[in-house]
Amino acid sequence: MNGELANIKKWVVFYPVYINSKKTVAEGRRISTAKACENPTCAEISDCCNHLKLVNAIEIDKAYPRDFMQRGRVRVQLRKEDGTLCNPAISSRKQLMLHVAELVPRHPGRNKKQEAPSSSSTSTAGTSQSKKGGRKKR
Repeated sequence: MNGELANIKKWVVFYPVYINSKKTVAEGRRISTAKACENPTCAEISDCCNHLKLVNAIEIDKAYPRDFMQRGRVRVQLRKEDGTLCNPAISSRKQLMLHVAELVPRHPGRNKKQEAPSSSSTSTAGTSQSKKGGRKKR
């Protein structure tokens, strides 16, 4: 197990804030807002890395230095011990961020959460409020 921990230290560190479209570059975002996704979690990033066939480990006790209230980071193995790439399509940290940011919005857990409440609440809330407001003013 001690050898495993030494290997993890060499893996790439991936904080969710790196691909969060809600954050600014000063707050830690590392890719453009057009390619970033909204509020990714460590679990979603880990699942996306698994989908890309990359070995990863979630470190839930770690925090991003600029925003220490946001807990968790993911360690990802880009290269094997002999230096060869684990996934030939991803050769750098930046490519990893872009691939994961593309996959997170299509995450199965995320689709259910965002689509159902946003579509139903906006359509019903907008029409009912405008009607009520109109009656009171008359």
